[in-house]
Parts: sequence; C-alpha cells; structure tokens
Amino acid sequence: MARQLDLDLVEVAEKANPPVCRIMDYGKFKYETAQRAKESKKKSTHVQVKEMKYRPKIGRGDFETKTRKVVQFLEEGNRVKITIMFRGREMQHPDLGRKILDEIAEIGDDVSKIEAYPKLDGRNMIMVLVPDKEKQALKAAAEKAAAKAAAEPVPEETAAVEAPVADAPVAETPPAVPEAPAEVPPPAAPEAALEVADAAVAAAPMATEESAI
Repeated sequence: MARQLDLDLVEVAEKANPPVCRIMDYGKFKYETAQRAKESKKKSTHVQVKEMKYRPKIGRGDFETKTRKVVQFLEEGNRVKITIMFRGREMQHPDLGRKILDEIAEIGDDVSKIEAYPKLDGRNMIMVLVPDKEKQALKAAAEKAAAKAAAEPVPEETAAVEAPVADAPVAETPPAVPEAPAEVPPPAAPEAALEVADAAVAAAPMATEESAI
C-alpha cells in the first residue's frame, strides 16, 4: 500500500504486539517536527540569575543607582541575587545589611517577590528576588491608564461666567420725537385786506378836514 501511494511505511510502536506502523511522507514529517521544535525554543524564556552587591555603608546615590538596575533586571524577567558584603567590625552590625535589603524589597515590590529571605552566609547577607508577572501586569495597566488620562483633553467648565461691566452692551435710547410746531393763524383773505385798506384811506381825509376847520 505504501509503494502504491508513493509514501513511506514508518514503524511507530515497535514494542506493540503486533508492531504499529503508519503510512506517511517521512521527509515531510521530519521537517514539521523540526519546525515545531524551533518554534517552542523561541517561545521558551531563559531565566538568568543576576547579582548585585552592596556595602553596609553605601552612599545614597550609589544605592539608588544599583537599585534601579535591580528593578530593570526584574522587569526583564531575571532572578536577582542581592548580596551585602561585610568587612571587619561591620559583622557586628548585621541590622545595617538587613535594613538595606528590606528597602530594596520594598522598592521592587510592584514587580517582584522574595524567593529567599535575607540570611547570613559567612561574611555576606543574601536575599533573592524573582519577577512577579501578575504585579508587572498590574503596573503596566496602571501606567497605560495614566498615560491615556494625561492624553485626553480637559473638558471645559460648564458654569456660566459673568461678563464684566465694561463689556456690557449699552442700552439704545429711543430717537427723540420732534415737538409739534405751534399753530400759526391762517393768513387773512385778500378781500378782507383790501377792505381794511379802503377804510383807512377813507378815514384819513376826513381827519384832515376836521383839523383844518
């Protein structure tokens, strides 16, 4: 059957009774198996162990620089071994080292958790931090929400703002109504004026004659 189909007869389970075989394209099977192994290798994460060393009397600037690096290692998915190195009489004050480790754990609490709590190992005090994916996801979501809120425009206030008095519109005054002109008596008729003139002329000679007499 395999020869008729131009395929290969592959023994799958040699210890079975009877043995189990499969008709397949063996070259294609090997290629697909290699591809799956390659993909799974890409997805696998290689966890490395980083180490950061401190001194009990470390300066504040150096402490902040080293601690930022520790947080960066944790965010990249690496385990971090933190070592406090004691020298001479510093061994009599392990509380100084414990105080530093507690502060480091508090700073990296939003991205990590403690795998190995502080303990003395000879002249060193050691603590191990490992990444915490749940805390890192919450931190990323909070940062994304904060960035989105900062990008949104601020809504304008809906409260009405009173306009200043100087900008208030001036009320228009109604136009002045012209006063009615005083009544003027109508002019006398021409005939009446003539009669008055004739009367005056007639009276004038009579007065002259009376005065002459």
